[in-house]
Amino acid sequence: MSACAQCTEKGHNELRRGPASSASSVGEGVMRGDYGATVMRVAALAWLLALSAAVPAQEWPVRPVRIIVPFPPGQGADIIGRLLAERLTPILGQQTVVENRTGAGSMVGTSIAAKAPADGYTLLIGGSSAMVINPHLYPNPGYDTLRDFAPITNIASLPMVICVNASFPAKTIPDLIRIAKQRPDEISYGSSGNGSTHHILQAMFVRAAGIKATHVPYKGAAASMSDLIGGRIVMLADTLPATVPHIKAGKVRALGISSIKRSPFLPDVPTLDEQGIKGFNVIAWAGLFSPAGVSAPILDRLNNEVVRLLNTPATQNRFQELTMTTIGDSRADFDRFVKAELASWGKAVKASGAKID
Repeated sequence: MSACAQCTEKGHNELRRGPASSASSVGEGVMRGDYGATVMRVAALAWLLALSAAVPAQEWPVRPVRIIVPFPPGQGADIIGRLLAERLTPILGQQTVVENRTGAGSMVGTSIAAKAPADGYTLLIGGSSAMVINPHLYPNPGYDTLRDFAPITNIASLPMVICVNASFPAKTIPDLIRIAKQRPDEISYGSSGNGSTHHILQAMFVRAAGIKATHVPYKGAAASMSDLIGGRIVMLADTLPATVPHIKAGKVRALGISSIKRSPFLPDVPTLDEQGIKGFNVIAWAGLFSPAGVSAPILDRLNNEVVRLLNTPATQNRFQELTMTTIGDSRADFDRFVKAELASWGKAVKASGAKID
């Protein structure tokens, strides 16, 4: 091999070795630089994510908050919603407004709330009928209580009272049962709508009492109370806020309280349990919910603010004036309560034999 050829081969070998060594060191530097940059980028991203999660909770609310009430104005849930909105507005620093979205036995408004963005700007006053009764009566109410909602706190309990028209001869539950058995085709009872607590409670009573009665559903409790006063129906079970004014005015007669204990607001009215319907204990309730997916800091703030509000003397006095008993429990306790009620009312609906008319 010639000297030139040897030189050329040596040069080629050096070129092969040199760049390879150089590329290796450069590559290692690049890798070290890329790794460091990647770590910094990941750390920055984590910080930004944490910041973005914290900002909404810190800044919320920055615009009006709406509370959907799936019942007409004047019913217990509406009264609670308006009272809450009035007192939350100065606390949150944003206008809190009530929207009555009625229809289909409270399912319309409840479905709207379930499908609302999970941003803390839509809340729901959900009660026993919407949240734990309708799911057992309708194959597709348009929402799933456990999947679509986050319970915030239970606001108030509302025992119900069975009333009759003031001219009806019954003075007690045994009187009503006796008359109903004598006139099996003449007893009718109203409700605020199919699947409402009013409906299921009275269906349970009718079954437990062994009588026959015709269910007359109305579009809201106010309409059914109007017909009870007018004598167009015989019986109606409704919450104390809706009935006490008419009872005190002598327009309707209270026969029995649905809870196991007498109500302090109607202490002279005996319970159904006392009057022979043993173990009867049905209490309506109204709680605050949000769509599922709202951040925990917002839900925690709502719970804290509402519970604090419910424990103030001014709010408690106002609820007592409205013949309601405040609750105000934790998110965890209310979640357990809703699950228990869902199971309990499922059995009650089945046992009552209630049907959608």
